[in-house]
Amino acid sequence: MTNQLSPQKNATVETVKDLAKWANYSLMNTLKCDPDATSHGADHRPRQVFSGHYVPVNPTPIEAPEYVAHSSTFFDELGFADSMAQSADFMSLFSGDLSNVPEPMSKVGWACGYALSIYGTEYIQQCPFQTGNGYGDGRAVSVLEAVINGKRWEMQLKGGGRTPYCRGADGRAVLRSSVREFLAQEHMHALGVPTSRSLSLYVSKTETVQRPWYSEGSREQDPDRMITEAVAISTRVAPSFIRVGQLELFGRRARKHEHPQAMAELEQLVLHLIDREYADVIDPNLSLRDKVLKLASEFRSRLTSLVANWVRVGYCQGNFNSDNCAAGGFTLDYGPFGFCDVFNPQYQPWTGGGKHFAFLNQDAAAGRNYLMFCTALSPLLANEADGIDGLQQLVNDFSTEMQTKMEQMWAAKLGLNRFNAALFTELSTLMQQTSVDYTMFFRELSSLPDDIEPLTKSFYQDISQGAQGAQGLEQRWSAWLAQWHSLLTSEANSDDISVLTRSREDIAKQMKLVNPKYSLREWLLVPAYQQASQGDYTLLRELQAVMTDPYAEQSQEVEDTFYRLKASEYFAIGGLSHLSCSS
Repeated sequence: MTNQLSPQKNATVETVKDLAKWANYSLMNTLKCDPDATSHGADHRPRQVFSGHYVPVNPTPIEAPEYVAHSSTFFDELGFADSMAQSADFMSLFSGDLSNVPEPMSKVGWACGYALSIYGTEYIQQCPFQTGNGYGDGRAVSVLEAVINGKRWEMQLKGGGRTPYCRGADGRAVLRSSVREFLAQEHMHALGVPTSRSLSLYVSKTETVQRPWYSEGSREQDPDRMITEAVAISTRVAPSFIRVGQLELFGRRARKHEHPQAMAELEQLVLHLIDREYADVIDPNLSLRDKVLKLASEFRSRLTSLVANWVRVGYCQGNFNSDNCAAGGFTLDYGPFGFCDVFNPQYQPWTGGGKHFAFLNQDAAAGRNYLMFCTALSPLLANEADGIDGLQQLVNDFSTEMQTKMEQMWAAKLGLNRFNAALFTELSTLMQQTSVDYTMFFRELSSLPDDIEPLTKSFYQDISQGAQGAQGLEQRWSAWLAQWHSLLTSEANSDDISVLTRSREDIAKQMKLVNPKYSLREWLLVPAYQQASQGDYTLLRELQAVMTDPYAEQSQEVEDTFYRLKASEYFAIGGLSHLSCSS
């Protein structure tokens, strides 16, 4: 398999027939199909899948699809004509109907199984058969692999109907969750955070499902009623959708010798992952041992950078299980995610997530997922003592690399060349005691204010002299700001040749490239998907425009609407401040 198969460079794709020329199904062509699967993809009931890397399955088209949105930015990157998003053949394909796709496109999609571990503990209870053989892509169906302008992409329908892994569910996604994921993926890309991408979003004009959700103004932790919602299909795109949990499934099977081909299937999957995600950094001529160790090293680097980026932009994954952790080292599965308003190290948008997946615990959760990644690889090195030792050393050093990346990130957010622990500790304490808006604070700080007045725009608490509960916060903030300015000045005038001399303007400019102005808060998403449910996509598209340019100084109208504190009446409200697992 090669990633350089495009028929021509930088071509404009105007029809699905044009797109078909780029089709190249590396997963289905090189990995093993479930031997119990049907060739025509009629496989929509829960069942155990004992071996093989994928199951051929037809997506279930949504009824009477209507165009909602597409990513013009991503279309441009792919060379797709914008007009294609609303063309009949494109809408049909990406709303789940493969029956009329042109050759050499496949008329059958595929779904994959994976295992689950939660914070480093293996689980099989989520599998309806209590074996681990029935857990995987329950409503995500991949429909196309293509090499476009020299780069391989996999296109996957979220909400594409039942698969053998559906565990009895309906296989559908609703418009509400689809709008959230569609906007979040492109926002994260614009923020410079590695992520799956959004291609298109279609909603059914006739098909609905029942979902639990919150009554208006509810302060309950979990949904308190059932509502009827329109079904939708969003298409997400990535170089691959291989998850840590996928490697875990095959690693467990190899470790337990569950079938004669278990070890071979693990090796095939690992080599496929390398080819799909790491071909540019792993020499194909290396031995298997060296490939595995290099893979583990490269994934650690990507994962630590990813989590540091999440924290930089105020993002909390909410549910960072191994099955929600992409083996390619990017953000995957926007379910109960959230962007924090008030800075809180224990911020957790998901009511079922627990503190172990909270905002500033994401680095530790990543370490647990990394442990499971290496555990999954270990059967391939079972006869290589030095290989197992090498893997273990990578695991042992994870926290050190993670801490280094976090400190580099915090220093960059503060415009410093070096992390200062005392300065940061006092800042974190002040931000919590003052109830500071995370995004707004760092953006205001990026203008290098001489006094604290501009920063108070980001404060939920009045810290002025005499304000109830202020407790000397104003003086402490002023002292912190003076210390910060002193550090900036000393670095800017440093005699150390390794530190570049920087002007105030240089520092402010660099900080504004690290600290975004706009963040996709839940209270901005809610009215967008509520209006979309009534067929009005105006706010959704306005949000899309603003959030795909999050570092820019936009119009005063945009600033007044999207750059402000969360209203007091939104706090503690279900669906606005917290949510159950979004579906």
